[in-house]
Amino acid sequence: MEEQGRSLCIVPMQPQHIDQLERLEKECFSAPWSYDALVSELSNPLAVFRVAQQPDGSVAGYVGMHHIVDEGFICNVAVFSQYRRQGVATALMQELDDYAKENEMASVSLEVRQSNLSAQQLYEKSGFEVVGKRRNFYVNPTEDALIMTKTYGGLF
Repeated sequence: MEEQGRSLCIVPMQPQHIDQLERLEKECFSAPWSYDALVSELSNPLAVFRVAQQPDGSVAGYVGMHHIVDEGFICNVAVFSQYRRQGVATALMQELDDYAKENEMASVSLEVRQSNLSAQQLYEKSGFEVVGKRRNFYVNPTEDALIMTKTYGGLF
């Protein structure tokens, strides 16, 4: 993808991405994933983690999903502030959508802070719908999570 004169590509998460992803987690989340948690996903057979990176290897954002039987659960979507509103998150979500279709998944779900309207708009644009709520799911600050799901043809 081309963003402001830079050529970004979506690649599988690799060990060389972990330091930058740890910084990104700290920038984006009140309860960020640790370095070790990110490293553990490299060997997790259920993990589908993709990174948007520049040709020089610098990271713009990433997305992570766990693929369990015919369902996916998106556990991470994050973009560095200087790359927001440039289509990076949309491209990452499209990458997971393509994966879900190629692997004949029945559905993909995620959780999002109730106050995170921009993320909700992204997910709605990607075909997700609110299907439930988890009360007091998030901390710092305490907040409800909306559960959003996208259903594919599959078995249903």
